[in-house]
Amino acid sequence: MARLPGDTAPLLMRLWREWLYPHRAVLAVVLVLIAVVGASTGLYPALIKAAFDAFDRKDASAIAYGPLVVVVVTSLRGFALYGQTVLTNRVVTRVEADMQVALYGHLIESDLAQLGRESPAALTQRFTTDFAFIKEALTRISTVLLRDIAMLAGLVVALLWMDPILTLVAGVTVPFVAGPIGRIGKKLRRVSTSTQEQMGATASLISESLQGARVAKTFALEGYLKGRAADSLDEVRRLKMKAANARGRLDPLLEVGGGLAVAVVLVLVGQRVLNGDRTVGDFTGYVAALLLAAQPARALGNLNAILQEAAAALRRYFDLMDEAPTIREAPDAVPLRVGAGEIRFEGVRFRYRSDAPALEGIDLTAPAGSVTALVGRSGSGKSSLLNLVPRLYDVDEGRVLIDGQDVRTVTLASLRAAVAVVSQEVVLFDDTIAANIGFGRPGAGPDEIRAAADAAAAHGFVSALPGGYDFRVGPGGGRLSGGERQRIALARAFLKDAPILLLDEATSALDSESERLVQEALGRLMRGRTVLVIAHRLSTVRDAGRIAVMEAGRVIETGRHEDLVSDGGAYARLRRLQLTDDPMHPEDSGVPAQSTP
Repeated sequence: MARLPGDTAPLLMRLWREWLYPHRAVLAVVLVLIAVVGASTGLYPALIKAAFDAFDRKDASAIAYGPLVVVVVTSLRGFALYGQTVLTNRVVTRVEADMQVALYGHLIESDLAQLGRESPAALTQRFTTDFAFIKEALTRISTVLLRDIAMLAGLVVALLWMDPILTLVAGVTVPFVAGPIGRIGKKLRRVSTSTQEQMGATASLISESLQGARVAKTFALEGYLKGRAADSLDEVRRLKMKAANARGRLDPLLEVGGGLAVAVVLVLVGQRVLNGDRTVGDFTGYVAALLLAAQPARALGNLNAILQEAAAALRRYFDLMDEAPTIREAPDAVPLRVGAGEIRFEGVRFRYRSDAPALEGIDLTAPAGSVTALVGRSGSGKSSLLNLVPRLYDVDEGRVLIDGQDVRTVTLASLRAAVAVVSQEVVLFDDTIAANIGFGRPGAGPDEIRAAADAAAAHGFVSALPGGYDFRVGPGGGRLSGGERQRIALARAFLKDAPILLLDEATSALDSESERLVQEALGRLMRGRTVLVIAHRLSTVRDAGRIAVMEAGRVIETGRHEDLVSDGGAYARLRRLQLTDDPMHPEDSGVPAQSTP
């Protein structure tokens, strides 16, 4: 019999409350059909007993009505099985889809810090492998657990009716089988958890390797990557084999237990028949009932393994669903009121981890309607500071203010509607160009999308593509060049028309021609907005109204380009290094940028 050790029962109860309860009406019909299956199964041995007793009495009428009764009973059982299967699959597939939709919704609304703890491939694997276990368990609970319990109950009733004492004697073997089955189930639970985690790690490794194929080929890493993948896949194989071996021990246990019960019955019933205490019909009906009971009993024993594997998947599912995002709206959050668009950082401290300070006491103002540039070495905290404005992360100490309003006191929708972001890592979805631009403002019409593309210097190349704005960009925008992807991202920002613009090294990975086109489009996009821009090349921000030099999570200098150069400090040193390292980009090639009024 299936046992539910540990927290399996609470997990199944939660599954019932949150996902199965809305389908209780259909499940009630399933239970009725299962009861019909159980009752009709219990009639089999009674019919066999009655038939043999009638034959023993030379009752010719048994030949007339016996087959008819058998056809009626088996037809009733068959239709009940069909109805139960159809309704069960309807509920199970609906619950599976609803759970997957809820999981995706939770993940897409999670914080970046939460999503960063597992790779996208490992999270994607939750929707396949984990749900395969959950779906299997849901199906088996109705088609095995409930149906076979009903069948077993019907057969036990028949056995007790035919010989209660003998039934109790045969039942003595049950405890000897149930104990080992429970221990095997616990082991399967542990192995299944490890297997699911290892499969997620393997999916992540394979995805990472394929995405880095260019680097792998350039550095001749194929052998190393094949070895890593082979080791990881072999670990999955080892864990699966461990689970298979544990499940394999169930069949011998169940077979031996059933064999012992049948052996005891054969001896005891056989003696009674020979002594004249029981008829051949009693013997035949009882043995038939016992043999029929062996199948559902064996299925229930194997079900324990399936339940334990599903429990591991359910635990992973609920643990993920229970993890509340840290970036949440305050209960009394109000819409952001953007006026001039000034951004102010006051005493900002931020850490990704307790041992990794990213920002240490930032006090900085980005004046409204002008460009404020953040420069400094990699790792100095520039991107971290930018991420605080739309609340992709929250400060540990201090405040981020937009027009005097703490971003933590306003609604997330209004805050993010006021901010547009263009970065070097362009994200395009496998959809049409029109759709990818249209994400900037849902509901925008074709003319507005074309106008935004024109402003971003994208209309020309889009028009030349097969299908124009209906051209599908492929996964990650892989059917477009880097410069084309960047201009689509700029068009999206133009369409959004947000008063605050965040630029994170938007041209650092482009060739010279693409960079020129993007720089010109950026110049148009920046006009009249409050802009925070991260730039690797200082030449691109020389006309900024204010430049903030960052180092080790702090702002160590602020001022205009000319003043910082004449001061001879950190900015001047960075400028000298860049002029030495990159003579092809003289200072006068910068992006047009508004100065502070």
